Amino acid sequence: MIVACIQMNPVIGDKPTNVSRSADLIRSAAERGVDLVVLPELANTGYVFRDRQEALDLAEKVPGGETTAVWSELASRHQTTIVAGIAERDGDNLFNSAVMVGPKGYIGRFRKVHLWGDEKKIFEPGDLGFPVYQAPFGRVAIAICYDVWFPETFRAAALQHADILCVATNWVPMPGQPADRPAMANTLVMAGAHSNNLVVACADRVGVERGQPFEGQSLIVDRRGWPVAGPASRLDEEILFAQIDLDPSSRRGVGADNDVLQDRRPEVYAGIANLRS
Repeated sequence: MIVACIQMNPVIGDKPTNVSRSADLIRSAAERGVDLVVLPELANTGYVFRDRQEALDLAEKVPGGETTAVWSELASRHQTTIVAGIAERDGDNLFNSAVMVGPKGYIGRFRKVHLWGDEKKIFEPGDLGFPVYQAPFGRVAIAICYDVWFPETFRAAALQHADILCVATNWVPMPGQPADRPAMANTLVMAGAHSNNLVVACADRVGVERGQPFEGQSLIVDRRGWPVAGPASRLDEEILFAQIDLDPSSRRGVGADNDVLQDRRPEVYAGIANLRS
């Protein structure tokens, strides 16, 4: 299969422009015959909201909103699957979500589990866990940005037999990050893929929004944890492409006699996941 990660620069609050730009980039990716397209976190609205009300005014029902309808039509027309970040309104609740649509329409959604910074003042924490959805090419899990700082994200996907984890993200610089080093998230994603025998496709954004710079450096990582596309630019819009083999027979362990999932010992870890420092 062919995966495309779209690195774009949304404009805060300008949903028509963002959706139109995402559609143009999806069409460009589709010219390569892609099976899966991943877009950034909150790709339709921008990220740095002034307050909860601004986010509520921009948010949509999922499914049923206008943005999901546009992306669904593109997925149907180009016979591809799209995973993209969206601000979701569910009654009085507001979620930082990602929607998944395919050739036959809406497939499912993910609500960001781990909220970052001021997101805690705007969004409810995700309440759907880490669902895995069936796509025409395989099983798909989804995460958003800060979720990749938690090894449980990758493990939850792997234990539900996901083939690929799609990450819609808006990575920002980390404290103390050297200017000449890749984003910390790239290292976390490579480690999570390697430790869970999982393909990971990350679509980040670029630009500066209300004073907040974003990291770019989208990438696609194979089951061994090695980048097969990217990291992309820190500054420019870009589309990454990678050909990925999801055939179960292509799975490899970390060594001739070791597999990180088969070698687990859950009886030793029982209860640890609920401990807090």
